Amino acid sequence: MYEQKTKPTDNSVIEFIENVDSPKKREEAYKLVEVFTETTGFEAKMWGPSIIGFGSYHYKYASGHEGDAPLVGFSPRKAKISLYFAPGETKREELLKAFGKHTSGKGCVYINKIADIDIEILKQLIIESVQFLQKQYPNQG
Repeated sequence: MYEQKTKPTDNSVIEFIENVDSPKKREEAYKLVEVFTETTGFEAKMWGPSIIGFGSYHYKYASGHEGDAPLVGFSPRKAKISLYFAPGETKREELLKAFGKHTSGKGCVYINKIADIDIEILKQLIIESVQFLQKQYPNQG
């Protein structure tokens, strides 16, 4: 049976950030924790070894595959900062047009630094993602 790799852990978010090599990335991570916490109202929690997530939801696909995931999150990776939003959220593409310098994948948006992006658009991306997932997967803690 499939074993989900990215699960919530009891690891310390602060400890994780303090172990990020780059002082600049550490500073950026603290700023993002502030923005995500303020915008979602959820406390930062470690998911797996390297994702800082906010809130959670339980998904179940038609295939029967199910699991838990953070509503939104980020990870200060070596090369770029990965921002995690809901895959399938419809307003994301429109918002990203005004977001600033980034690249994106299916569920991730990658940035080099916060100065490259519009924080107000980031907050909108967070809100849209959370609302989309809460609508998709209602009745969750």
